[in-house]
Amino acid sequence: MKKNKLFITVSFFSLIALTSCAKDSPSDPDAIIWEDEVLGDPMVDPTNDNYRTFYEIFTSSFSDTNGDGIGDLKGITNRLDYLNDGDVNSGKSLGVQGIWLTPIFQSPSYHKYDVSDYYKIDSSFGKLEDLKNLLDQCHKRNVKLILDLVLNHTSVNNTWFIEFKRAHTNNDESSVYYNFYEWYTETPVGHTSRVIPGTNHYYECNFSSEMPELNYDNPKVYEEMVKVAKYWIDQGVDGYRFDAAKYIYFKDEKRNVEFWNKYAKDIKDYAKEKYNKDLYMIGEVWDSDSILLPYNSSINTFNFSVAGGEGYISNSVKAQDGNIYTKYTNNFLTKLYDVNPDAIYAPFIANHDTDRAAGYLTIGTGTAYMAANLYLLNPGSPFIYYGEEIGMKGSRGGASTDANRRLAMLWGDEDTVRNPKGTTYSSQSQTNGTVATQINSKSSLLTRYRKLIQIRTKYDWVRKGRYEGIQNKENLGIFKVTLDNKVHYIIHNLSPEDIEFDLSILNATQILESIGLNPSSIQGNTLKIGAFSSILVE
Repeated sequence: MKKNKLFITVSFFSLIALTSCAKDSPSDPDAIIWEDEVLGDPMVDPTNDNYRTFYEIFTSSFSDTNGDGIGDLKGITNRLDYLNDGDVNSGKSLGVQGIWLTPIFQSPSYHKYDVSDYYKIDSSFGKLEDLKNLLDQCHKRNVKLILDLVLNHTSVNNTWFIEFKRAHTNNDESSVYYNFYEWYTETPVGHTSRVIPGTNHYYECNFSSEMPELNYDNPKVYEEMVKVAKYWIDQGVDGYRFDAAKYIYFKDEKRNVEFWNKYAKDIKDYAKEKYNKDLYMIGEVWDSDSILLPYNSSINTFNFSVAGGEGYISNSVKAQDGNIYTKYTNNFLTKLYDVNPDAIYAPFIANHDTDRAAGYLTIGTGTAYMAANLYLLNPGSPFIYYGEEIGMKGSRGGASTDANRRLAMLWGDEDTVRNPKGTTYSSQSQTNGTVATQINSKSSLLTRYRKLIQIRTKYDWVRKGRYEGIQNKENLGIFKVTLDNKVHYIIHNLSPEDIEFDLSILNATQILESIGLNPSSIQGNTLKIGAFSSILVE
């Protein structure tokens, strides 16, 4: 499809109504209304690597098939056409190309981050056959599935810990489990521990007394957890999200990085040699950039600095200043690639451990749409938290329970999935609708997410390019993106007004895509970028 280089107006969304006091409901007559158009030329899915858009599913809260109120693996399989229907041109599915499942292994808790058996799927989620069927259906759609693997600690119900306690109670130093967990006769300063009943020994449990911490100074522990990872690779999984990655050795970053360099290589080599599979591995290192960056020598890490209500994405959108975001991103990516030129950036705005983004980035103000533009039009593998695409809400609140952040997916049909136990979040606070109310709406947040993911799929350079932030006096967020010696630009207008910009500065002449509020156009060297809009130019 040829485009007129002298004058072009391209828009997925044009303004019908705008008010600064708009409510959050997409059906509110005073809210921002968006009108979309379809992408242009048909495309073939070019993705054959780990540069993908991932979707995090809190397994027990997603979709229920047996009526017990708990989400299960069959429920995820049944909803795959919503996530990815296998047709990149249909425009009907969300189009994600990766799924992260929170822990599915046998566990006594609702969240499953305390594993009692790493080789069994929790019965509330289904059976191994259900996982294999889900994997098969994912792979038919070119979707990778990664599992949450908790290496730092287990459940107190784990056989390993039961045997560990027995060995200490009996003073049986010959037991293979005697040194399976971290233990002391005197707890180090800053560490948390509990006494082993019947002894004067203490086991380490920095997260919870129900989560004893494994001892990786014991080679048998390391060997066992490599064995666990290999087992699930043998079942067909495509990688792992590693929980609490910086706690393998408590407050010892150097040893932690060394651990991940070895562990990641061991399981990645196994997958490559046996299955010719390039595992995707990402770790939770919830800390400052200076702490998390060294981990990227072997595994990718989530960028927590851009997430949350006070992260760079939210702050940039609320300040209507794209320079804030581009300056930070430029600096972070420079440091990231210095650590590892092959690192894959992983931005996000919320996950199961944070308050949901719809509490501070709203549909009515347009900030939810603009935040999506910022992080989904970035390189690497961004992560969407289930329900984020429809503006689901949820926060710890006065009850201080993470269950409020992990509420049942709002399908708007007859799905029987229920909120986790302990939830105190009022259903009356969910004001943004459901999948059913948004899926056919041209004005919905869901439609925006679909279009953004289509753009990511269509353009390799969006996913894989090297991004350089360009500061400017108009407060636009401008990235110069280079891939294979070809240059493109992504320009974000975070303000409620159209902005004119001299394109001769960038030596660009053509709009490829525009997504946002108000049309964008080029006339001569003058680019007019619409309010709350992002454009791709070359």
